[in-house]
This record gives sequence, C-alpha cells and structure tokens, in this order.
Amino acid sequence: MTTVKFPKRYVIVLLTFICTNVCYIERVGFSIAYTVAADATGVNQSSKGLILSTFYYGYVVSQLPGGWAARRLGGRRVLLFSFVLWSLICAFVPLDPNKVILLVFSRLFVGVAQGFIFPSIHTVLAQWVPPHERSRSVSLTTSGMYLGAACGMLLLPSLVKHKGPQSVFLVEAALGAMWCILWFRYATDPPRAVYQKTTSAGFEEPLLPMSKLKEKMRVQNAKGTAYVSKIPWKKIIFSLPVWAIVVNNFTFHYALYVLMNWLPTYFELGLQLSLQDMGSSKMLPYLNMFIFSNIGGVVADYLITRRILSVTKTRKLLNTVGFVVSALALMALPLFRSSTGTVICSSVSLGFLALGRAGFAVNHMDVAPNYAGIVMGFSNTAGTLAGIVGVGLTGKILEAAKAANMDLSNSESWKTVFFVPGYLCIFSSFIFLIFSTGEKIFE
Repeated sequence: MTTVKFPKRYVIVLLTFICTNVCYIERVGFSIAYTVAADATGVNQSSKGLILSTFYYGYVVSQLPGGWAARRLGGRRVLLFSFVLWSLICAFVPLDPNKVILLVFSRLFVGVAQGFIFPSIHTVLAQWVPPHERSRSVSLTTSGMYLGAACGMLLLPSLVKHKGPQSVFLVEAALGAMWCILWFRYATDPPRAVYQKTTSAGFEEPLLPMSKLKEKMRVQNAKGTAYVSKIPWKKIIFSLPVWAIVVNNFTFHYALYVLMNWLPTYFELGLQLSLQDMGSSKMLPYLNMFIFSNIGGVVADYLITRRILSVTKTRKLLNTVGFVVSALALMALPLFRSSTGTVICSSVSLGFLALGRAGFAVNHMDVAPNYAGIVMGFSNTAGTLAGIVGVGLTGKILEAAKAANMDLSNSESWKTVFFVPGYLCIFSSFIFLIFSTGEKIFE
C-alpha cells in the first residue's frame, strides 16, 4: 500500500493555520465570557472597554522583541514558548470582573505571550514557503484567525450559558496545550537556509545548503560584514513601502478589533438581541473572513504565477478592492436595524477586509524575505496599537453617547463607532496604492 507523503512545508502551514485558529478562539472567547460576566455585575461601558483593550497593551510591547527573538532563536522555538505561556495563564487565572487588578494583569501577560506569535509565524513561513506559494500560504495561515473567531462565536455563547464564563478559559487552555503537543511533535527547522535571490519573474533561485551558507557566513564575517545578525533597522524604519504596510496593518486591526470586541455588545444593547438566540448567524462575519482570505491568496498567486499582473500590481489591486468595499459596508452597518442587515454588513466588511490581506499582509515577505519577522513585528506593533486605541475609544464613544442622553439602542449612538474605521480603510487604501511595492528592498 502506497502512502502519500506531503511536503514538510504543507505540514508547517497547516500547523500555523491551527495556531492562529486557537489564538482567535481565545480572543473572541474572552470577549464573550467577559461581556456576560461584566454585564451581570453592572460594569459600565468605559470600564469594559479598558479591560477588553488591556490585552493589546501587552501585545504591543512584544511585537518587535518577538521578531528579534524569532530571528535569533528560531521561530519554531519562540512560537512554542509563547503558546505554553498564554495557555498556562488561561488555565489558572479566574474570571471575575470584581478582581480588576488580577484580571488586568492576566490579560496583559496573555497579550505579551501572544505578541510573539505572528512575528514567529512570518519567520517560519519565510523560511519554508517559496515565493510563488506565499500568498495562499499566508492567507491560509491567517484565515485560521477568522475560522477560530467564527467557531468561538458559534459555540462559546452556549458554553457560557450552560457552564458559566470561567469554562471558556479552561477550554482555551486545553486547546493551547493540544496545539503545543502537535507543534513539538511535527514542526522542525528548515533543512535549508533563507532564499538567496529573487528573479525578475518573482521566483527565487534554489536555496543554498546549510553547510554552504555557514561557509559563506564565515567568509563574509571575516571580511567584516554581518550577513545574518545585522538587522537594517534604519532602512526599515525610513522605508515608505514598509510604512504603507504599517498604515494598512493599523487600519485592518482597528476595524477587526472594534468589531470583534464590540459586535457582541452591539447585538445585545444596540439591537436588543441575545447572542445565544441568534443561532449560527453570529459566526457568519468571521466565516466570511475565512473564505475571502483564502480566495485572496489563491487569486494573488494565480495573477502572479500566470504573469497576468506583477507582484506590485497584484498587491495593490487586492488591497484597494478589499479595503474600499469593507469601508462602504462598515458605514452602512448602523443603518440597518435588524440582525439580518447587521450580519450581512459585518460579513461583507470583514470578508473584504480579509481579501485585502493578500495585499498588505503578504507584502512583508515581498519587501524583506530575510527580515519578514522583523518587519511583521514592526507593522503588527501598529496593528496592536489599533486595538488599544480602537477598543478603548469605542467604549468612550458609547459612554459619551449615554452622557448626551442617547440610548445605546439608537443607531445614532453607534454611527461614529463604525464610521471611524470606515474612513480609515479608505485613507489606508490610498496610502498603499501610492507607496507600496512588491519588489525586494532589503537584502
């Protein structure tokens, strides 16, 4: 009997997909569990926003250290360490809105631990995945976030209803532990070193064996050059194409985190609907992200490999279409006063936002394949700041609406919440259109 053996890079991509899936089950799970616990004890919207945004304060401080650690210690090891850490915290910290200090520090440290994940993933994928497979590989990996969010929205409200909010933490810790076992068992470092040279067609020349690379490193180091260890920080910081990625990463996560953290509240208070009573419809926005993320990756690789468009034009096309359509859907969302209209608008918005990831998100590997984790850490720092700003600001916007005697069941109270990320999406799409490139700019 013949057994089919998949290339190792497919196993790595699959495991990183599961990784992001579990991470977002944890993030959505906390939002759902804490919303129920906080509402039961009368926590106001501003305080709720502060607790929900605490995760991102920890997340932001570990992005650049995560990229540095992944490059120095290896993305595989750093990824495993981060998962073990946040899973342990989830397992042992009680969910109690009255124990504010304990809750704040637990979310802070979970954020720190998870901040190492995406720089590590980009480091691993840049080592394993050839350029003509990068769009769909990165899209598949990141689509795990949305499938995780969809599964969380579908299953966790019922878990909270029957077993209580604390049960969510225990399930998340168990999922994290299972992933750690899979990663430890099946993930390995690449047998060959980083890619050497990109051709004009967008493909890269064969990799050097590790022994050859080490010899090359010894020769170059003897001449006074640091082939691997020297990171071009100045060039990265002052690069306009990198800033195009950074701006779009900020906007993507502003829109995503606002919807992820506040959509449950919008359903509960804005539409007077219980999440438990909405059935499977509440998972559709995130399921749509999962579908459109993979569509974007397949379309991007098709356009590039068939040479229909250059890498640069492909990234700009998908990013622009994704962000502009998402903006229009966001601004239309508060106009609908039914669950159906809200689900459709949020699904279209998040779906096309995910399509845009085939533009800016893969672009880290285009411009800096040898420093993908570093550039990802830099841009994801901005994305995390978006979580701090967006989630916290939304709480203040809603409190200001209440102070002005506006009922949160009134759509006018929510217009600013959804219009701000809508305008940001349009602005960011123009920035990427003007300044981005698909060419490698860092050797």
